[in-house]
Amino acid sequence: MNLNLRVAVKDDCRRILELVNELAIYERAPQEVTITLQELEEAGFGAKPVWKAYVAEIDGLIVGFALYYIRFSTWKGCRLYLEDFYVTETMRGRGLGKLLFDRIVQEAQALGFNGMSWQVLDWNEPAINFYNKYNAAIEAGWLNASLSKEQLLSF
Repeated sequence: MNLNLRVAVKDDCRRILELVNELAIYERAPQEVTITLQELEEAGFGAKPVWKAYVAEIDGLIVGFALYYIRFSTWKGCRLYLEDFYVTETMRGRGLGKLLFDRIVQEAQALGFNGMSWQVLDWNEPAINFYNKYNAAIEAGWLNASLSKEQLLSF
């Protein structure tokens, strides 16, 4: 098994999008993925990139990724926001998730951020158990709110 952990490049977007769709199925919300490959590429590698990712490859195949962006909090300052963190089901339990997560922690440290944050579904016990190994604070009481593109256009 030849492992390579590296920064994602534009050519990785197709595989990252496949993994995003796998993650959405796992999270019981496949219909929620509406982004196109072109949108993903532009957002990561266009004129104004807004995200960065690390990928884990085994023998040249991307089997996991951690995608983040910079978040600003008026309470906490600049923080790394881990948008998606996923390892394919067949590769779980081999330490790839720890390698990716540790790399993201190192990135937050290197960039001088005041912390990092992410979301985890309350029923996702394997993920919660993983984050508990890092002594992560998992908050209750905040509800997610959003407006879709269609809703934005209706105003």
